[in-house]
Amino acid sequence: MTAYSAAFSGPTVGDLLASPPFPGGFDLAAVYNVALQYQGVPYVYGGNTPAGFDCSGYVQYVFAQFGVSLPHSSSGQGAMGTPISLADAQPGDLVIMDGHDGFYAGNGNILHAPYEGASVRVQPIWTGDYTIVRLGI
Repeated sequence: MTAYSAAFSGPTVGDLLASPPFPGGFDLAAVYNVALQYQGVPYVYGGNTPAGFDCSGYVQYVFAQFGVSLPHSSSGQGAMGTPISLADAQPGDLVIMDGHDGFYAGNGNILHAPYEGASVRVQPIWTGDYTIVRLGI
């Protein structure tokens, strides 16, 4: 157990998957609204609880609340979705980059756990090298 996880006493990804607070599927708006609640949570490498998230741990934790099991890997999460065009992207879709991911936030922005020393936030997508994927289609 790492120090960050010892500081968190709420549900883990496994707990959420066993008893999701939002069972029975999901819609993108609901996913995005849950994801927004974690703005300000610090980036922690390997983190997948609100005590600290890395990028894929953040996505994993949010989707677990809807009973959706995702790997703790940005490439693995991207492989579970269907690529869609930016024109069709909605908040709650995933932005998949090489070694990084987060939630599409609309208007060319990403909601993500960026890097050590930063916190979950919305910011402009800074590269043209990404794919938007949608889970559940």
